[in-house]
Amino acid sequence: MTCRFKKVALIGKYQATGARTDGGALDDIMEGIASFLESQGCEVFVEASHAGDRQASRHRALTVEEIGAECDLGLVVGGDGTMLGIGRQMACHGTPLIGINRGRLGFITDISLDAYQTTLVPMLAGDYEEDHRSLIQARVLRGNEIVFEALAMNDVVVNRGATSGMVELRVTVGSHFVANQRADGLIIATPTGSTAYALSAGGPLLHPAVPGWVLVPIAPHTLSNRPILLPDAEEISMELVGGRDASANFDMQSLASLAIGDRVVVRRSDYRVRFLHPKGWSYFDTLRKKLHWNEK
Repeated sequence: MTCRFKKVALIGKYQATGARTDGGALDDIMEGIASFLESQGCEVFVEASHAGDRQASRHRALTVEEIGAECDLGLVVGGDGTMLGIGRQMACHGTPLIGINRGRLGFITDISLDAYQTTLVPMLAGDYEEDHRSLIQARVLRGNEIVFEALAMNDVVVNRGATSGMVELRVTVGSHFVANQRADGLIIATPTGSTAYALSAGGPLLHPAVPGWVLVPIAPHTLSNRPILLPDAEEISMELVGGRDASANFDMQSLASLAIGDRVVVRRSDYRVRFLHPKGWSYFDTLRKKLHWNEK
């Protein structure tokens, strides 16, 4: 088969040879994948922030921006957290991503480490399923000033302080007031994020093809405050009107402390993340495996 992807960026953490995972030493795993890609006719690069000195002389290290400009494909080795981080950064470049899971099966890093060679051969030749995932563009507004801005692939969460009581949030969708919600917090999740924190808080699963967000209260004061599915074409605002030491986080990575009157405003990003999966891949297969459905 002819490789469709000529320049491939290998993204994952290189560590000391003594550090091990289920499949062996991490450096040895990454080097094995790099050698396999080269055997398929790919020119291999490594992502600079994860590369480490060992690979500097063998593979050219690129920044994320350089990967977006120069590479045809990003091959991410790790877990869903690694993929979330690189997916947010690569979305604006439109570079497709393939995920090899280094441990347990992930929702978005779905190729197992022990089967990556047989799985990747047809994919590198162009035989794959393509899956686009939406992103949230989030801002924290203090008056008319933007004090924080970030992208999220999973969710945006407003949480109460660790030692404080509930927060009260005024929620609006577009120009329409929804309600003042008193709860431990509030989650706005994408379809990708519906299987993360939102699921543990009682939210529904949302298929990636659905153009919507899930709004999920965390331990609401009023039990009639239930999760609600909203169109992602609408801007959603959460204004903090009560509570101390509240914070907002974005994919559990970026943290912003909130003051009374601050608004967390989210909208659909102009960019989407491109995932490639093996031919025949199904979202429902992933759910069955990850959530242990139909197991006796």
